[in-house]
Amino acid sequence: MHTDRESLFRHLWEDYRRVTPSAEGLHRILGAEEGQGIVNDHIALRTFNLAPVELDALAEHFTSLGYYAGGEYRFEAKKLYARHYEHPDPLAPKVFISELLTEHCSPDLQAIVRNLVAQVSPASVSADNFLYSGRHWDLDYATYQTLLQESEYAAWLAAWGFRTNHFTVSINQLGQFHSVAAINQLLKDNGYRVNSSGGEIKGSPAELLEQSSTMADRIPVQFTDRTATIPSCFYEFALRYPDANGQLYPGFVAASADKIFESTDTTG
Repeated sequence: MHTDRESLFRHLWEDYRRVTPSAEGLHRILGAEEGQGIVNDHIALRTFNLAPVELDALAEHFTSLGYYAGGEYRFEAKKLYARHYEHPDPLAPKVFISELLTEHCSPDLQAIVRNLVAQVSPASVSADNFLYSGRHWDLDYATYQTLLQESEYAAWLAAWGFRTNHFTVSINQLGQFHSVAAINQLLKDNGYRVNSSGGEIKGSPAELLEQSSTMADRIPVQFTDRTATIPSCFYEFALRYPDANGQLYPGFVAASADKIFESTDTTG
């Protein structure tokens, strides 16, 4: 496991950037090229709730660097459980890890996922590069399609494996943009598609968090029997509001996160 946070996030970013070509362009239109840094609010990771790749195994890569568990979230319709992690350094990116509750899925899906996870070596899960190591199993296109019919989440994870699903621009730390609406307009003006599921702005000042996201890039993926162009990763934007103690709210809003998951939908 990585011994320093910067190194881990640098590798996560490099891997994410390879499969999310729009990320560089987004940085440019946000003014990052003028020396204005982009602060990452949080990243998200997906997994299955099966050993050796369950949520806790992924979280260990962060808890070993001083992160601690924050809130828990349940997404009944998508059959997901999630937890977020924070670091004592308030500027450290938060980490949102979700897992598919496979036992709530069909026997067919369970059998497919068990077969995929059986191909993961337990030793690889604690290796430095696990969180950006991609797919550890063989997957043909028909199996991907079968998963897609039941769970977009399972299909995405089967196709992409272990990597950051999205990075998130902290609007609080941006110099020239101060609202989610302004960001969304900028995105649309520059030809990006904004996730409109549940509205383009998810959350509210009353919930202490507003979010929006692009729809995932679509790039070619090599399956065992063919190459197909499918959704990869996306970029999110978050604006946090101070809580009763005057501190920026560190958590997440389940109803909003539920819609953010849909940024990787194939039908979007």
